[in-house]
Amino acid sequence: MKRRTLLSALAAASASAALPSRAQQSHPKIVFGYTAVTDFASVFVAAEEGYFKKRGLDVELKFIPLNSTIPAALQSDSLQIGGPTPSVFLQAVDGGLDLVLVAGGGLTSKTITGFGLVASAGSGIKSPQDCVGKKIGVPGLGAFLHVTFRAWLKDSGVDYRKVNFVEASFPQHADLLRGGSVDAVVSADPFMSRITESGAGYVASYYSTFLPENNQTIVHAAKREWVAKNPATARAFREALVESGGFMQQAKNDAKVRAAIGKYIKLPPEVLAKVQVSPPGPVVTDKQLGYWTGLMKEQDMLKTNIDVAKLIAK
Repeated sequence: MKRRTLLSALAAASASAALPSRAQQSHPKIVFGYTAVTDFASVFVAAEEGYFKKRGLDVELKFIPLNSTIPAALQSDSLQIGGPTPSVFLQAVDGGLDLVLVAGGGLTSKTITGFGLVASAGSGIKSPQDCVGKKIGVPGLGAFLHVTFRAWLKDSGVDYRKVNFVEASFPQHADLLRGGSVDAVVSADPFMSRITESGAGYVASYYSTFLPENNQTIVHAAKREWVAKNPATARAFREALVESGGFMQQAKNDAKVRAAIGKYIKLPPEVLAKVQVSPPGPVVTDKQLGYWTGLMKEQDMLKTNIDVAKLIAK
């Protein structure tokens, strides 16, 4: 009996040694999808300053050319977490995808003049009313810049349905203005600055300054099923961004923040030095999502009534 007991104890000890302790359990790898905007700065900083590794997270940052494709990439498991704009996320949910938010990216701020309405030289566009009947390029139909620009027109008493919007990626904006294919574009830096410096266009309005402050510009989404299976991983990801946000808010860290941004979205030093960085907003609230559902309902972009409280992972 003693021998049998000893063997059983050894077997149990061997089995337990093979199992990692709760503290040592590894998180699943996260492939994170981002686009070329500074609103992802908190993720870039978390990667560069070791805030993910500190929590045992293995996060691979993957560049995605079009923000609108991120929900589909999450659904197909090509990404575990990705950063769509709020409107792209809500349209995906409205269309039937079961996604939730694990964290937030950048926030709107009245101090940010890094995007706006850029009109071609000679177009005569100086006010919202001047946009009626004009052809205006936006980098994504239904995405952040398109939705917020239409909201600005509406608030200015202009029927946005009388404006002809066409989809045009950021790199195309300057050429489209020069060639006369569009009268104006809703653009963002560094593309906006390059257009104005080249003389191809001028900023007709930094319309972004009309937006209420502290609303999400980018949200970090995942499949609900993935979050349910990996709640500790989702929380650790958010906690890393909270720490990253604290780092970003200290002026002494500005050079490191900009270096992290430059690494992932490949900005040249002269552009990187001047680019505006949105304030970090790692925690998403019901109120912030409610702002977006309100805008989108006003623009007939949602077919269902979305309960925003059910879309935020705790």
